[in-house]
Amino acid sequence: MATQGKDLSHYDKNNIPDAAAMRIGIVVSEWNDDITENLYKGAVEALMDCGVDQFNIHRMNVPGSFELIYGCKTMQHRSYPVVNRRTKKPLDAVIAVGNVIRGETAHFDFVCQGVTQGIKDLNLNKTRIPVIFCVLTDDTHAQSAARSGGQHGNKGSEAAIAAIKMAAIKNDH
Repeated sequence: MATQGKDLSHYDKNNIPDAAAMRIGIVVSEWNDDITENLYKGAVEALMDCGVDQFNIHRMNVPGSFELIYGCKTMQHRSYPVVNRRTKKPLDAVIAVGNVIRGETAHFDFVCQGVTQGIKDLNLNKTRIPVIFCVLTDDTHAQSAARSGGQHGNKGSEAAIAAIKMAAIKNDH
């Protein structure tokens, strides 16, 4: 198990780029919302801990994990107000938050593969706005709970740090 003995919420703020002026979008799947809400909270807490203003964090809900692709694409193409200004600018990064738990059919495999490929494709498009993959794909609800604020920490925090680091790379080039 890749997360065995690892706290997904741990990060060293000394190694995080300045995020004070960053605008981050978070697209949240409503399916398995007990898990996705915890992932969202973990992401927001980490973003704010690293200096992102709460008014520069923009949320969009979508029905399920497969719909994350369209939600993220929409966020990539939309401009949002900057804190204390009337101007609108694109986001610096988008985080896709979802959860797919294995069932008795092949549906799990198709959804996981589709979402993974869709997010990958969004990262190759011309918007230059990185999309971070924060979709838990576990065998059981207990495994997802352990990675969304449970014994393994919160994958949402890890995704937030990845978003800040990728946004810094984008902004430097």
